[in-house]
Amino acid sequence: MPELPEVESVKNGLKQLVVGKSITETRVYWDNIIKNPSVSEFKRRTTGQIITDIKRRGKFLLFILDSDILISHLRMEGKYRLENRDEPLTKHTHVVFELDNIKELRYLDVRKFGKMSLVKKGKLKDHPSIINLGPEPTDEALTVSHLVKALEKTGRPIKACLLDQTIVAGIGNIYADEILYDAYIHPEKKGKELEYDEICRLRESIIKIIRCAVENGGTTIRTYSNAYGTEGSYQTYLSVYGKTNEKCSRCRNTIEKIKVAQRGTHYCPNCQKM
Repeated sequence: MPELPEVESVKNGLKQLVVGKSITETRVYWDNIIKNPSVSEFKRRTTGQIITDIKRRGKFLLFILDSDILISHLRMEGKYRLENRDEPLTKHTHVVFELDNIKELRYLDVRKFGKMSLVKKGKLKDHPSIINLGPEPTDEALTVSHLVKALEKTGRPIKACLLDQTIVAGIGNIYADEILYDAYIHPEKKGKELEYDEICRLRESIIKIIRCAVENGGTTIRTYSNAYGTEGSYQTYLSVYGKTNEKCSRCRNTIEKIKVAQRGTHYCPNCQKM
C-alpha cells in the first residue's frame, strides 16, 4: 500500500503534469471506485473544472478544482498515468479524466480497492476521511507533547499506534518497522510503557525516516511507481522490513518477523529489547 512518501512522490509528479489543465470529460468504468457523490454527479461536477493544485494529507491525494476537492486514496495498487487520448485503455483502467491538451489522466487499479470522493471547497476539514487524521510527520507539525498525550494511556503495542492514522498521518507497515528499528524500540512495547526519552527518540525517527523516504521517491517492493512510471529507491535503505533471517547491520544479530496488530513486523531482538 502506498504510504506517505509514495503518495507525496505521486503528488509531486501530478503537479507537474496536470495542474492548470481543464477536465473536459470524466469517464468511470468501475463504479465502486467512486465513494461519493453518485457516479453521475461525480462525472457532472468534475467535468469543466480546472485542476488548480494538487496537495496531500496523510495517504490521501487532494486534487484542488475550481469549486470542489477530489479526494483520492490509492489503497493497495492505485496509480495515475497521463496518456495520449488515442492510447488504448489498459485492462485495469477504471477512471479517466479527459484534459484540454489532448491528454487523459487515467486511474489504474489492479485490486480495485482505491476510492475517490468529491467535497466542496471549505468543507475538506470536516470530511470523514480527513477530520480525524493526526499531524503530519514533520518538525513543524509533530510535537513530543502530542505523542506523549496520544501514548500515555494506551495499552496497544507501539507498532499499532504508529499505524493509527489519528496519531500520526501517513505511516504504514513498511515505515513503522523502519522507524521503530531506528528508535531502538521493540514493536510490541505498549505505548504507555514508553519513557519520555523514548518518545523523544521516536519522534526524531519518525521525522528522519519519512523525510529520507520522501527524498528517495518512496519504496518500491512490488508494483509501486509514481505518476511518471518511475519506481522509488528507498528500498535500498531499508534496515529491517522484508529482511527476515538477514543480519542486522548494527549488531549482526538475526532479524526476525513476528505479527503485531495483525501485521507482519520485522525487528532486531537484540537492538530492540522489550
